[in-house]
Amino acid sequence: MANPKDRPHVLMMSEITADGKLTLRRGASSKILMKYMAHETEILLHETRAACDAIMVGANTIRIDNSFLTVRLVPGKSPLRVIPASMADIPLTANVLGPDAPTLIAVSERAPAESVAAIRKKGAAVEAAGKDHVELPRLMKILKEKYKVNRMMIEGGPTLNWHMLHHRLVDEIRLIHLPFIVGGSDTPSLVGGMHINSEEEMIRLNLKNHYLCGTNLVSEYDVMYPKV
Repeated sequence: MANPKDRPHVLMMSEITADGKLTLRRGASSKILMKYMAHETEILLHETRAACDAIMVGANTIRIDNSFLTVRLVPGKSPLRVIPASMADIPLTANVLGPDAPTLIAVSERAPAESVAAIRKKGAAVEAAGKDHVELPRLMKILKEKYKVNRMMIEGGPTLNWHMLHHRLVDEIRLIHLPFIVGGSDTPSLVGGMHINSEEEMIRLNLKNHYLCGTNLVSEYDVMYPKV
């Protein structure tokens, strides 16, 4: 487990349906549901981005959503965009490789040199943060020490969310509740990959705030990890 002093403070922020889903179906963009957020909630999202030094999403989210991950609806500086992609396999046409904000692609040492060179040619920084795959605790230390990231938010999908929680790298969670039910046994939910054997392994949340933002309920939690 990474020492909290050696990494950024991390906020996980996500929209979520009443049945805990992030999208309409597997492979669908989260933007489909996000367009139903109240305008006040969109502003909250961009205010949160502006208050952070970095924002992280997974490579698969980039492939599906192709988001800009910039601050647009409020005054403020866009944060450093951080994308873990172990094999440097994000599309070179991705919006995060554009000039709107600085971008860091985290790769493994196995990433093809030509893919790394192509990303750097687009103007993004590339950091190796693991031998065979991106090691998130190592990446967090790089962000803190080399890029001076003290506060980071993640708008990840279920895979990134799970790995960040599994490594105990998330401090807070902020959920934007959307009043819909979409169903689907394989529809992505907030956290994937988590199979626990006992209630002692559950990651507990301490509700610290809840409020209406426009027409959307927003809930905020501190993350309480099980004792090691």
